[in-house]
Amino acid sequence: MKHYLLSVVQPADGTPPATEELAGIMRAVEAFNEELRAAGAWVFAGGLHGPESATMLRPKDGDVLITDGPYAEGKEYLGGLCLIKAADLDEALDWGRRCALATTLPIEVRPFVDQH
Repeated sequence: MKHYLLSVVQPADGTPPATEELAGIMRAVEAFNEELRAAGAWVFAGGLHGPESATMLRPKDGDVLITDGPYAEGKEYLGGLCLIKAADLDEALDWGRRCALATTLPIEVRPFVDQH
């Protein structure tokens, strides 16, 4: 089994869903997570605070500079992630499709480097 990262892509200027809609999305996400667990594909998943909560650490001249906020502003940001185990890219893409339906957001699927 290989590991894949499912990145939840959050629009930076998106309006959060209404409370009732968000509750339905969260139920769908938990059902997705339970499906991953039952299939033995679950490794880890979680949502992230917005980019305004980020702290950046940059190496410079043998030291590390610490600044508030994201490295770059963009139209999208990483809103959450799910680390899964899958036999191959096709299986990972199927899990990514299910994740997109549960979250109602775009999902980026990426394999980890140097897996055998």
